[in-house]
Amino acid sequence: MTSAAPAAPEPTRLVLIRHGESRSTIDRVVGGHEGCGGLTDRGVLQAKALYERLDRTGELAGATTLLTSVLPRAIQTAEIIAPALGDLTAEQQCDLCEIHPGEGDGLTWEEFGTRYRPEGLASGNPYTPMTPDGESWASFFTRVGDALLRAAADHAGETVVVVCHGGVIEATFATLGNLPLRRPFDVRIENTSLTSWSYHPVDGDLGNAGHRLARWRLDRFNDSAHLAGLD
Repeated sequence: MTSAAPAAPEPTRLVLIRHGESRSTIDRVVGGHEGCGGLTDRGVLQAKALYERLDRTGELAGATTLLTSVLPRAIQTAEIIAPALGDLTAEQQCDLCEIHPGEGDGLTWEEFGTRYRPEGLASGNPYTPMTPDGESWASFFTRVGDALLRAAADHAGETVVVVCHGGVIEATFATLGNLPLRRPFDVRIENTSLTSWSYHPVDGDLGNAGHRLARWRLDRFNDSAHLAGLD
């Protein structure tokens, strides 16, 4: 009598949610630790629309962990949607913050561009820091990748919701999707949109010769259906 095959392990899911519209965006200010002014009134409405969707559909009811960056716009968004996730308490992690702007934090976009743009991000070199004490795209992606892979390892087989930033979601294309630091295309990431990645373990998932490795799978990107009709 043959024994039943063991059940396949549960996939690990990372659901990344961009924060609602931020005050720093509207005020055209670099929104790091100093410059972030939290959500606008519209940003609050966007987060509430997402909460109502999640509460109605229950699509993330099985989430076990809620993570957020330490920036106010992400914290506020997480607090608004938490009741739809079983009132999970958000764990704040600086490693989930947007790219660190260094000494450019809190400047207007125009001031930042005048002081740093020629030598920083616009240089085209992903290894060039955006300011003398800020991050480069390469170091930013490394920080984000480490944080997300650590969350996946700590919560294997579970669903982890991460309230974060557009840059963090962009970083997943490199850190989880194995695309180059400089992609040949741009992406649009709406406020409070959902992007989901899943990891499905396979037998012998150790990287040894002759074993098939599992890969991360992008299940949805920029899902912002709850914003339809929002004025």
